[in-house]
Amino acid sequence: MMTDRLLGATAIAVAAIMLMFGYGLQAPFAYEPVGPRAFPIIAAAMIGLCGVILLLKPGKSAAEPAGPIAAIAALSGCLAGYALLFQSLGFVIATTIFMIPIAMIFGAKWWQGALTGVVLAVSSYLLFDQLLEVVLPAGPFGGIV
Repeated sequence: MMTDRLLGATAIAVAAIMLMFGYGLQAPFAYEPVGPRAFPIIAAAMIGLCGVILLLKPGKSAAEPAGPIAAIAALSGCLAGYALLFQSLGFVIATTIFMIPIAMIFGAKWWQGALTGVVLAVSSYLLFDQLLEVVLPAGPFGGIV
């Protein structure tokens, strides 16, 4: 239970920092209809709300379970790799590659992760690019999707 409270307090602090930096984002003229500050503010509000829930929820004082340190480290490494590859490979390729080890960490087979990655990446790219008009990096195969 102490871990939940610590995570909740950390989430609230991260949300406050995101709000502080996100609110200051301004573009000289709007490229997208939503604008640059909408996503950080919405994400900060959601993170802050989850932090408050974790901080205030009642719970039993049971023994803390042993954390899966290896899985957390692997997830962190995958996320760092995704951040490094996102611009150069583009959203679709980087997201597909990212989903394979993530799915395997959670017990799926590599081909299930690849299939999920392709479906998730292409559908998300089309949603953001075509419907929401949010520009995502296209990568080396930009005109295909």
